[in-house]
Amino acid sequence: MKVAVLSFAHERAATYAQLLYDMPDVDLVIADPDGSPDDPARGRGTARRLGSAYAGSWDEVFALRPDAVIVTSEADRRRELVERAAEAGAHVLCEHPLAADEADAEAMVRACEKAGVQLSLASPTCFGPAFAAVRREIADGETLGRLTTIHGAYNRPRPARPTAESGALAAAAPLLLDMVDAVLAGKPAEQVYAQANSVLSEEPGVESAALVTVRYTDGTVVSIDCSWGPADSSPAAAGPTMNFIGDRASVEFTASPRLLGGFDGGTSRERWETREDDPYAVMLREFIAAVRQGNGAGPDGTAGVRTLRIMQAARASVRTGRPVELAVPQTVLP
Repeated sequence: MKVAVLSFAHERAATYAQLLYDMPDVDLVIADPDGSPDDPARGRGTARRLGSAYAGSWDEVFALRPDAVIVTSEADRRRELVERAAEAGAHVLCEHPLAADEADAEAMVRACEKAGVQLSLASPTCFGPAFAAVRREIADGETLGRLTTIHGAYNRPRPARPTAESGALAAAAPLLLDMVDAVLAGKPAEQVYAQANSVLSEEPGVESAALVTVRYTDGTVVSIDCSWGPADSSPAAAGPTMNFIGDRASVEFTASPRLLGGFDGGTSRERWETREDDPYAVMLREFIAAVRQGNGAGPDGTAGVRTLRIMQAARASVRTGRPVELAVPQTVLP
């Protein structure tokens, strides 16, 4: 199977390239025509290091007819690349956000549906057997009962070079919202309220902490807490956590559960170890398997549109200090 990584503008592009290169029966192609050819961290340098194929232009990479692509470009470039991938018959795994605006995101969904290819979101917490088991338990309803409230949290270390894309709201909230969307089977949101601050980033528009509350059409209320902080400062530091509360019981999900903990004398800090597989490796394996079988995997394009709408409303709420009402129903027109 031929899989192309499109652009190295995103910080995880090199990770995806390495994971794909290590997969058996995957022929990796890297395309990063907009990157500096002298930057070893960009696509050409990574292709040289891995010994993988490199396409020097978008025309060249799509002429190779990849079976699947990973879109890791700037957000305002993603519509063009996804539409070209769909035209070439390639299945797509796209980073968040799906697009720069809702109209572009819906156009991407339509293009993939018309071409008969899968459009999936790179949301690793939604992949793997653990989350699948939680979804089945909640859908069954026998133990949990009716789902009423969801609380999610994700604490991440402060980025070395904070940007708007790495802010607590932009980087963490979509992963939590995708999990909620999966559990609620795509039910639309009707109201969003958010607060945020930039205390740790010291940069306006780069949030270091954010709290988002969402009310969905079925009455479920969701609160997600996104923040920067020391890597071991809270359970959510091990990865996104989610508490699903029903009228009979509750279920707790931790993306990377801490299995062994203690104090590291060398660093004078707590140290925690997990036995969980790399979530990005799990996501790529499931995505590649789904492409081979002709199935979808993880959040699809319509889920990406719903998450994008909530994120846009959250940013509007942060600016105004008021709740934002969303139009219902939220559907993507064919």
